[in-house]
Amino acid sequence: ALPAALTYYWRTKMPETARYTALVAKNAKQASLDMSKVLQSEIEAEPEKLDEIMARGEDYGLFTSRFAKRHGLHLLGTATAWFLVDVAYYSQNLFQKDIFGSIGWIPKARTMDALEEVFRISLAQTLIALCGTVPGYWFTVFLIDVIGRFWIQLVGFAMMTVFMLGLAVPYHHWTTPGNHVDFVVMYGLTFFFANFGPNATTFIVPAEIFPARLRSTCHGISAAAGKAGAIIGAFGFLYAAQSPDPAHVDAGYKPGIGVQKALYVLAACNLLGFLVTFLVPESKGKSLEEMSGEAHAEEGNGANKVCPSGEQLV
Repeated sequence: ALPAALTYYWRTKMPETARYTALVAKNAKQASLDMSKVLQSEIEAEPEKLDEIMARGEDYGLFTSRFAKRHGLHLLGTATAWFLVDVAYYSQNLFQKDIFGSIGWIPKARTMDALEEVFRISLAQTLIALCGTVPGYWFTVFLIDVIGRFWIQLVGFAMMTVFMLGLAVPYHHWTTPGNHVDFVVMYGLTFFFANFGPNATTFIVPAEIFPARLRSTCHGISAAAGKAGAIIGAFGFLYAAQSPDPAHVDAGYKPGIGVQKALYVLAACNLLGFLVTFLVPESKGKSLEEMSGEAHAEEGNGANKVCPSGEQLV
């Protein structure tokens, strides 16, 4: 509870974003004052530009034909991509122990006491995190403004599909003794390209491509789709990965399709994610106003100004 309380306290000390204050609260003067405090320089308010935006009808809502025309496919793309990556990512992440047990990398649970099981599973998951998950995030941090969100997401989904199929097609090869290390390397690479890919970009892009007054709503819709995917991935894989042979099913579960076919399903989710990525525009190097179509900024005469959306003009 302490981090949540500290976050709440510090958030109350932060000014609202100038874009929200101007475009939603319609207070250009307060927006300029907030920007002046943050940038520590005097900024001139331009309320007449706010009137221009209102006159152009740029304050359209979520359930309007204008939003559907401008951003309907974008929202479909961000929500569907987030849904699909979470189906695959949470399936992999939450049930690593089942996958590692199925290939014999860690012993069956019934052969260990509780402490040994916790240690072995933790060690295996730590190795995957250190070698795949964490490096993938740092690659995204350093390269996202170099190669762009679109290509990171597209390549991430493509490589996740390739490695999933690489695990699923020769699955029985991986389960034979002596091949476990190769399996773990390939499995770790799926996590690397998840984080150097859609697991990072799917929560960045919705914050950059929608109008200020609808940005939180569209990001929330996309995130909710992701959580739905996480629920399906978590519960679905748990049941689907059960052996089709009743003699090898975990207690309390019914026979499933097995780990191999479950990996095929995850590969299909990644392939669909690759395709829906084409619905999402690239936002690298563009202002929020350019992406949302809100900006009709004019260059100033050398003075610092702020347009109604909070974009500083010099």
